[in-house]
Amino acid sequence: MYRVPVEATRRLRWGLLSLVTVAAMLATTIDSADARKRKRGPAKRATQAEAYNPKHASIVIDAKTGATLHQSNADSIRHPASLTKIMTLYMLFERLEAGTIKLNSQMEVSAEAASQAPTKLGVRPGQTLAVEDAIKGLVTKSANDAAVVIAEALAGSQDEFARQMTRKARSLGMRNTVYRNASGLPDPEQVTTAREQALLGIAIQERFPRYYRYFSTSSFTYAGRAMRNHNKLLGRVEGVDGIKTGYIRASGFNLVSSVKRADRHIVAVVLGGRTGALRDAKMRSLIEGHIMEASVKRTNTRIVDAAPVAPASEDSAAPDTAPVVEAIQARPAPRLAAAASVPVTVESKAGQAPRLGSTDPIKPVTVRTVMVKMAAPKPAPGTKTLTGSSAAPVQTAQVVTPEPVHTAALASIAASPLPAPQSVDSALPPSPAGARPGVLGVLPAASANVAHAVPMPLAAPERRPISRGGWAIQIGAFDAESEAKQKLNVVKSKAAALLGSADPRTERANKGQKTFYRARFVGFDREQAEAACKQLKRSDIACMALKI
Repeated sequence: MYRVPVEATRRLRWGLLSLVTVAAMLATTIDSADARKRKRGPAKRATQAEAYNPKHASIVIDAKTGATLHQSNADSIRHPASLTKIMTLYMLFERLEAGTIKLNSQMEVSAEAASQAPTKLGVRPGQTLAVEDAIKGLVTKSANDAAVVIAEALAGSQDEFARQMTRKARSLGMRNTVYRNASGLPDPEQVTTAREQALLGIAIQERFPRYYRYFSTSSFTYAGRAMRNHNKLLGRVEGVDGIKTGYIRASGFNLVSSVKRADRHIVAVVLGGRTGALRDAKMRSLIEGHIMEASVKRTNTRIVDAAPVAPASEDSAAPDTAPVVEAIQARPAPRLAAAASVPVTVESKAGQAPRLGSTDPIKPVTVRTVMVKMAAPKPAPGTKTLTGSSAAPVQTAQVVTPEPVHTAALASIAASPLPAPQSVDSALPPSPAGARPGVLGVLPAASANVAHAVPMPLAAPERRPISRGGWAIQIGAFDAESEAKQKLNVVKSKAAALLGSADPRTERANKGQKTFYRARFVGFDREQAEAACKQLKRSDIACMALKI
């Protein structure tokens, strides 16, 4: 019989033992690695969660009453991301409404605009972009290049446009919002709050109902490419009619939504969503949870541009209650292409009243009566007064203070009137020696003594019969005809001397499924309508002159 050598048997045993040992060591190593991986995974995710900066913020506002139905970190500073484009479009809609630019106007595309980071339309330097295409590009694709094209067309440069956007935010009461660009691309100084984005969401549709409809555009085709709206709640949540999404890493996923349902209207904001889906889910929850709390009847006045009350520095986001006088510099030359039918109006310089059609905000100011003691005129040598005395009796005069230029509050009241300027654009007269500042310009300090100031009814300009021209002044639009008629009666009673022979009229209008009623006084020519509107605004009555 064949016998296996003892030495061979030993080698076989050692080989098998070695294989088992190696296998055991590999298994242990793999198990340890997996365990470390599993252990490290949750810790890594926890660290990422702790480092997530854009904490959630949200708010729901009843657009008809101004009531806050829900809020969470609503006044905390956040980055707006592409919600910035809401203000970009607000500025553009102002120009469209004023007639200084049209939907078919062509805007030049600069190298700066074409070089913007995605998302964008893909326009190239030297091309032109129609205003309406730019609007649709912003509300659907959130096109950054189109936003810069708009900025350069309206203000000459994106930096200047951003300064104008910030000033506009102040005029709307957005005191914590600062803009640094027109698109919302990352900038650490570009900040806002959920509450102020809700305010802007209400203001843009109340001020521009005709152009606000663009925010409901579901898709847009440009250069043969179809682009769907980033707002996935459009057409999926009942009553949602806009308005804008936004995202950058520093902000998280943002959304402003407007919802009109069963005569109720809310505007809701969600900032800092972790994902687009979670943001949308939160918005759905806010809408369904608060829409029925909203009022079916309007009880507050509509938002209008007010006198800007800015922080001490426009660059600061911290609020400041001190009134400021803001000097607006002339814009660089607009960059509208030659194909544009109407040039952009250049803003008036500091020290001048804004021209007709200007985009400056409406600044309602209370009309005051100032009792002024007039110094007695010295009689010519050798003459006597009726009483035989050389001193003339003390006279009193009533002075109506005009609307201030770019000021948020009256620092002082002038003691004596100056002659009215010959035109809206005429400059104030130079300061005489010993002059002091005042609302009406500058007056010699010793020329008057202000006794007291009391409110008075609206004063009319020089009395002239109202013609039967084709112009009207509109004082508001209301959900019910009775509200419109009541407003007409109230305004006419306050300004009987100004509107006594004007014809009050309500006009029914429709926007989609919504019916509203315009309150107007008709029968003016253009000059009369603009003059009457100017006087009404001085008494804090919203007004717009328009051709009918």
